[in-house]
Amino acid sequence: MPTFPVPLFAAVLLAIVALHLALRSERAGWLAALVGACAAQALVLSLVQHYGFAQFRLLQAVTATVIPPLAWIAFTAGALRPVTRRDARHFGAPLLALACALLLPDLLDALIPLTYLGYGLAIGHRALAGGDAMPRTRLETGELSARFWITIAGALLVSALSEVAILGAIITGNADLRPWIVSFVTSATNLVVGWVCLSPGLAPPEATDDTPEAPEVTEEDSRITARLDKLLDDTALYLDPDLTLDRLARRLSLPRKTLSAALNRVSGENVSRYINARRIRAACDRLTAGERVTEAWLSSGFNTKSNFNREFLRVTGQTPSAWAAAHKKENPEETPGLR
Repeated sequence: MPTFPVPLFAAVLLAIVALHLALRSERAGWLAALVGACAAQALVLSLVQHYGFAQFRLLQAVTATVIPPLAWIAFTAGALRPVTRRDARHFGAPLLALACALLLPDLLDALIPLTYLGYGLAIGHRALAGGDAMPRTRLETGELSARFWITIAGALLVSALSEVAILGAIITGNADLRPWIVSFVTSATNLVVGWVCLSPGLAPPEATDDTPEAPEVTEEDSRITARLDKLLDDTALYLDPDLTLDRLARRLSLPRKTLSAALNRVSGENVSRYINARRIRAACDRLTAGERVTEAWLSSGFNTKSNFNREFLRVTGQTPSAWAAAHKKENPEETPGLR
């Protein structure tokens, strides 16, 4: 009787997600490639483990080691910097896996989990540093993008640690559990990666014509902050949903670390929170002018209503609806909760 194993089900879902990402935006290309690789791995796994196509075992090792480098490149494109030719060196891992599969297959038991472990730790370490350590993420998303990348890093680490469960099964005389462990862990972690990649906050922003970053300068913290405030007042740049720390730094001709550190020392906040506070003040002005909450959200620089609601509550201590109702009733001269 024909069966439909879990890895094959995961492959179908992941293929749909990859197609959706590819069609949604050109900027999501690396995310689509990552999810597509997860779909390919799930498909090959189902063919080998559940349908007995042993000839695909060689391909299984290669598809497994493609995923961690692709996760790092997608992370680089969405959070750190544009991808360059130098990043192609990360695909040395699947090439090494292919060589091992042909010549020294026993080494794959160490190579595959070490690849997942190394890239998982690298992504997690950078993402744990917060939004200001990921200059290409949209400031609108605050720390949310960091949490998503930490989740992807966690999925890679779980895949690496699954080898511990396999070793335990072998030691306890349950080696027959190995295919089940591999199928379950691979399907679960790949589905988590696919689900997280659907977040629009992970895709890199659109390219801009901002001037290149200037050489490092030594400005006094309060002066840097004053320059930033003037730029925001003159241009309303904070209303751009695709605004990033990189763009702000280039507009001010400052290294991003200098801008981030100066603003943090002066305001006690990171750049993301500082910009989002401005957006919330703009939304409050629109609510005061009689606009509806949805209109205020759409015109204040937030891509999603959930981010808008979260930041509104953080800045004002109230939900947008509650703030609008209270403000209308009390009609205060100043916006409460924003000073």
